[in-house]
Amino acid sequence: MAARRGRRSAVLRRRDARLKTALAGGGLLLLILLVVVWSAIWAYVVGTLLICSLGVLAGWLWRTDRLLRRRDRSWREAEAVKAGHRTLAEVDAMSGTEFEELVAGLCRRDGCTEVRRVGGAGDNGADVLGRLPDGRAMVVQCKRYAPSSSIASREVRDLLGAKVHFKADVAIFVTTTRFTRPSETFALENDIVALHRDHLGLWNNGTTITSLMGVNGEGQGDGRHRVRWKKTYEA
Repeated sequence: MAARRGRRSAVLRRRDARLKTALAGGGLLLLILLVVVWSAIWAYVVGTLLICSLGVLAGWLWRTDRLLRRRDRSWREAEAVKAGHRTLAEVDAMSGTEFEELVAGLCRRDGCTEVRRVGGAGDNGADVLGRLPDGRAMVVQCKRYAPSSSIASREVRDLLGAKVHFKADVAIFVTTTRFTRPSETFALENDIVALHRDHLGLWNNGTTITSLMGVNGEGQGDGRHRVRWKKTYEA
């Protein structure tokens, strides 16, 4: 019995040895074959790896672009909703800087590009710079005044100087109050877009800047309108 077990173990050991020898020989043969044909196939192997890598990179860039566009669209929609929920009373309570940021945000909402706030000391008469959706350069002056006040001609003249300084195509004056008759006349004579309080309210609630440019010089009414304005805001 013991002799039989010994013979069986010897047979198994020889079988394992032959299997290991065959595997080693097969591996060596495969290595030799790879070395022999590598000079002929290396370009295809490298090309395949390069194409796969470019495909992975392109897919990653596409997904990243979609994610950034989705985030930008969500931000614009949120800003548009936020702007539409503001009341003019809330705008009146803003600081000058906050009002400038509001105007810059409304410009971006309407598709203006390269919009940036530049207001502050030494701003050369400009608070916001950018480009309209059609590509024209714009310069914007923002005045958050009490509704009972008004915009004088000299302030509009300052914006005309800023238009020249910044080589802008369009000058826009945005205010929370109204323009005096001389200042409004000066604006119209010099192609300055004068957005008074009523225009600001429309803009804040969704009307685009380009639409408001089409009604420049309108909306402040006649003498009776100014009397009602004074009763409302100067009381």
